[in-house]
Amino acid sequence: AKTNSDAEIQSFLDETNQRYEELHLAYEQQFWGTKMNLGGGLYSTAQLSATKESMEAFLRDPSKLAAAQGFSSSGKASNSQLGLLACFARTFQCYQMADPDAVSLRSECTKVEDALNDARNKTFSLGLTHPATRVFEEKSSVQLRTLMRTSPEESVRKAAWEGLRSIGPFVLDNGLCEMVKLRNAMARKLGFEDFYDYKVTQAEGFGKAELFAILDTLKQGSDALLAKARTQLATALDPYFPFEKSVEAWGRCFSALGIDYKGATMTLDLLDRKGKYSNGFCHWPQPAWRKADNTWQPATTNFTSLADPLAVGSGKTALTTLMHEAGHAAHFANIDQGSPLFSQERAPTSVAYAENQSMFLDSLCGDAAWRAKYALSREGSPMPWALHESSLSATHPYAVFGLRGMLAVPYFEKALYELDSSSGGGVTPASVQALADRIEVEVQGGLASRPLLSVPHIISDEASCYYHGYVLAEMSVHQTREHFLKDGGVIVDNPLVGSTLTDCYWKPGNSEQFLDLVKNLTGKPLTGDAWIEALQEDLPTLIAKEKEAYDDAIASTAVAAAADGGPGNSTGAVDLNMRVLIKDGDELIADSSGEAGFLGACATFEAYVTKRFPRA
Repeated sequence: AKTNSDAEIQSFLDETNQRYEELHLAYEQQFWGTKMNLGGGLYSTAQLSATKESMEAFLRDPSKLAAAQGFSSSGKASNSQLGLLACFARTFQCYQMADPDAVSLRSECTKVEDALNDARNKTFSLGLTHPATRVFEEKSSVQLRTLMRTSPEESVRKAAWEGLRSIGPFVLDNGLCEMVKLRNAMARKLGFEDFYDYKVTQAEGFGKAELFAILDTLKQGSDALLAKARTQLATALDPYFPFEKSVEAWGRCFSALGIDYKGATMTLDLLDRKGKYSNGFCHWPQPAWRKADNTWQPATTNFTSLADPLAVGSGKTALTTLMHEAGHAAHFANIDQGSPLFSQERAPTSVAYAENQSMFLDSLCGDAAWRAKYALSREGSPMPWALHESSLSATHPYAVFGLRGMLAVPYFEKALYELDSSSGGGVTPASVQALADRIEVEVQGGLASRPLLSVPHIISDEASCYYHGYVLAEMSVHQTREHFLKDGGVIVDNPLVGSTLTDCYWKPGNSEQFLDLVKNLTGKPLTGDAWIEALQEDLPTLIAKEKEAYDDAIASTAVAAAADGGPGNSTGAVDLNMRVLIKDGDELIADSSGEAGFLGACATFEAYVTKRFPRA
């Protein structure tokens, strides 16, 4: 029987979980509605700010922290209660702001950010002036980057790049400089060096100096590779990534990996449209968690991308994005702990921990074995080996560009917040633009194809000082891949991958530190060694290994097709244990909860895309 003290502790836990769940859901609904530019009059930047402030006020309430710490030290909590109280205390500690001025600065910064986003939605026209017609064409940032990759005309590629560069002056003139000053002022009120130091300490558990000591090893280790690649200096892949089949390909791949979403509901909004937020993301209005009575609360997930089905390369981008964001969803759907605080994406959840899962799964899109099974034409034919070999030859010598492009963002944000003096006098549109250009040249060897000031993470409060997480995550991706592939192992269609990720990476949530989770799964501390070794591998050796993997995948697919009586990898049931809703803004396209299930929803989506975007 429970004592009165046990009951008091449990009451605190239950009430805290219920209230946080309500506040989290209210904020995330506003986040989705404003980013997707939904109608109905239910969503606004004012409501977004209000719900965010309510959630953060709850998290920074000092009485919540004091209660969690008091109950932990009372000697009367059970072991399971102690685990929850430790999570509560760690989370509440991240949001404490004893100085009322810091709270005011935080609130003011949110208003500036919302005003910037509102201005961007209503007054900023992103696109390019076509060099042939001199007519301005509206394009999202995704469409502009697609043109830069695929247009055969240099003048068009240049115009698309200039379109991306136009984002920088707009955000600098509409609040970014003020945000930097406000963010730094708040962080310094709380005793941190600057906002970057504050963000990384809260999320990762170690400071800015330690982070950049790690990143410097990657930067220095890849200097020679960058120099070599820059001195050397596709549309052929497009038929094998049909956009309308991307949802089915993702579902089949994850199902074969043994990934289970534990009853979650996912909303997909995949098509580009005017007014929609110009970056893909995945959020969880309803966190997954196990309640005190042992009942399971499944997650709800909102996922968006910005696809133009008629653009060359859109299918490959869409499928890679699906693999990435659905990897996030699989991770957060499988966190099995006693509070929603374990399964939310904010501090103290590590950025690197969150991104490791998604980046590991999207890395499969470049593997020969995956392409042999899932990069299928509309007729069901797999990508030919010669095409994959050509892709390797064209990209592997320049893979270091990807590493350096990732490194540029945290180095820029570090310098950006250091640019601000204690009085804020050093941050001006001119100084920030000059800083961005200098970092691009120093880290990437020249002005970047994706200008630093066009990276949306820099503006968003939640995603600012965040990008280092992608770098640390990519280090862990290579180390995790190395673990699964050692001694002739495979990743594609290996159900042990899904169960291992679930048990070792996903279930703990933020109850364990990122570095400990990587060490527990791979058996060694996180380093950049596996990533550097992958970059350094000579092309003939890589091609030989990939050819063997491709041939094995083709052979296994043929055996499965003969057993199922269908072509390629297009047969067999798909079981993700999840409801999928496919939407375009306010319009519902397909729902997997019907009798036809997931594959029926995929067929409906394919028919919708084919009809709405007829191919010539």
